[in-house]
Amino acid sequence: MNLSSKNIKLTFGIIYLVVLFIVLYFLFSTIDLRDLTSYDFIRSNKDIILKYKNDNFLFLTLSFFFFTIIWILLLGFAGPILLFAGFVFGKWWGIGISLLATTIGATLLYILAKVFFTELIREKLEHKFYSLKDFFKKNELIYFTLFRFIGGGGIPYGIQNVLPVLFNISTKNYFLGTLIGGGPPMFISVALGAGIENYIDKNDEISIFQLIISPDIFIPIIGFVLIVSIAFFLKKFFFKTNK
Repeated sequence: MNLSSKNIKLTFGIIYLVVLFIVLYFLFSTIDLRDLTSYDFIRSNKDIILKYKNDNFLFLTLSFFFFTIIWILLLGFAGPILLFAGFVFGKWWGIGISLLATTIGATLLYILAKVFFTELIREKLEHKFYSLKDFFKKNELIYFTLFRFIGGGGIPYGIQNVLPVLFNISTKNYFLGTLIGGGPPMFISVALGAGIENYIDKNDEISIFQLIISPDIFIPIIGFVLIVSIAFFLKKFFFKTNK
């Protein structure tokens, strides 16, 4: 790699990091996280949000879709996006747009990381996850799909998205593995978001007990427990290492 190519990569890498920090600063300086966890605040604004969705469905869908791509590209968490998708769009439409958008965003992040941050990722992560290299060499699509299904074995979502740089997974297999493997666990979160919307619609005050026993809530929770249980056994069976 010549000096000019290195300088171009360094410049784009710095621009990416600057944009990331600006977005994070703007987000946390303009949003009061206490409001987002306030039942009264959520309930009082729910009808406004849903009315806006009904009046501007296409615009809101496209805005959410592209925002999600950018959010994931900037190392954002998937959880809030999935809950919002279920809350506003419902289970089926919510999982459709959020799964496709997060998959595209993650794939773009993978390509970006592969081009600009390979050395940095190897320096910081290779010694921790070197044992996974042999698994992905066997069949990178199957093992990466399983890796996504088990939530990366507890690895934070942003790191999950760039970790395959270590194993040089093809972009096609990365996209398919993320789309297929990420579908079931993401659907649980989207369904939970839809369940919360239904509960708020029917109850003026929150009761933890009633919230938990509500079918719209406990069914996704049961699904989550099932997914975690399956993921635990898959991790033990497919990703076991000899110590």
